[in-house]
Amino acid sequence: MDKKNTTIISEKVSFKDKHSFLIFITLSIFIAAGIVLISMTMYNGSGAAQLDLSRPGYVSVRSQATTDSDDFLNFPSTGAISKNDMSNFKTLYSKQAQRVETVDAFGGDPLSPDALNISAPSE
Repeated sequence: MDKKNTTIISEKVSFKDKHSFLIFITLSIFIAAGIVLISMTMYNGSGAAQLDLSRPGYVSVRSQATTDSDDFLNFPSTGAISKNDMSNFKTLYSKQAQRVETVDAFGGDPLSPDALNISAPSE
């Protein structure tokens, strides 16, 4: 009987090669958590959090928010547009454009409620 010489090749597998999928998942979670942290910091820092009435802390003041105004005409988001709708829009647009053009953009406070013709809701 002949003995056959067999060579066993063994490679040393590194930790990175052995656990590459686990490393990928862990890094993905850390990157996602970092992006969420950055976006939440921007959300709170920009003041948008104070305007968000859908937050649970603002349940009591949601009823005070007004959704309709005499100056604002709501157009339907679907459906046909008629010539009457277009003329109404152009009239409202030109009236608001005239208000905006009268504001001194380089004055003291161009974004004040008075300059933007924003008034407190009448009760």
